[in-house]
Amino acid sequence: MKKNFLLFLLFNFFNTYSQEGLPIYTDYLTENYYLVHPSMAGVNSVGGKVRLTSRKQWFDQVEAPNLQTFTADYRLSNRSGIGTTIFKDQNGYSAQTGMYLTYAHHISFNQSLSPSKRPYPSKDDDVNQLSFGISIGGIQNSLDQTSFDLYDFDPLIAGLKQSTGYSNMDVGMSYVTNKYYAHLTVKNLLFAPHNLYGEFERSNTSLRRLITSFGYIFYTEQPWSFEPSFLVQYADLSKQKSVDINFKTYYKLRQGRLWAGLSYRDSIDGVQYLDGELLKEQRLQLITPLLGIDYKDFVFSYNYSYQQGNIKFGSGGFHQITLGFNFLRGSIDCDCF
Repeated sequence: MKKNFLLFLLFNFFNTYSQEGLPIYTDYLTENYYLVHPSMAGVNSVGGKVRLTSRKQWFDQVEAPNLQTFTADYRLSNRSGIGTTIFKDQNGYSAQTGMYLTYAHHISFNQSLSPSKRPYPSKDDDVNQLSFGISIGGIQNSLDQTSFDLYDFDPLIAGLKQSTGYSNMDVGMSYVTNKYYAHLTVKNLLFAPHNLYGEFERSNTSLRRLITSFGYIFYTEQPWSFEPSFLVQYADLSKQKSVDINFKTYYKLRQGRLWAGLSYRDSIDGVQYLDGELLKEQRLQLITPLLGIDYKDFVFSYNYSYQQGNIKFGSGGFHQITLGFNFLRGSIDCDCF
């Protein structure tokens, strides 16, 4: 029981305030950097894409955290992209539901007169693009206290279902070529306290997050290609930092590709806890293998996150499934996937 409580504190230390708004896991590795960076809306020269992701943690625990996200983005014109993100994030008795609308402005430096119709980069593409994006949306937070113990008086517990809403905004920029990319985004610029959690929340309203990511794609003369990347997060309020180190391998097919990868997340900063009389520290460390397939316009991926450390909440890991569809790209009459 003590270990479960300690892990609950550990997990929420790294997620409750740093993840206000849409939580960031490994969803973006399914060709969906738009989920993190608004400047990636409509990044493909032609058409758009839809991604639906469901994430479930700790199957052997009641009221375990779960997350569902829906994203859609589309290249509206040579210089404009639009998108939307809808999500529902539930963690025990608290939940948040949100929706964002995005506009991105793209500046292309390439000389190609026939833009690529591929949903992902290829060594044959002529891609050289600078992008700026803004997402504006609303989030509804709720807290269900109806099953809380009311015998011990606590002024913060009313025994009711409480909810409140607020608006938010993210801004970002990206530089993308067919070989490498770099992104920088500031999230939660407009966060306002919603007063569900007392004085701490009202006096600590800066929940901005700075996120940057980089990656490089190594092409070969064979059907194989390789993509190392990393993503760094910094939370303004808690000063928490985390880094994702990712590696993906692709195998080109006639009408798509298979891919597999591995992602490692380290929170860098740890949480101290007592083990008997010893004071120890544990960081949030996740190892996530990934597997996916792109076939024609359809996308499927699965990943499983395993948490390292002495304190674990239950024996299960975190399961995530993503379904995707790429649309309005037109016909492709070459072996160029």
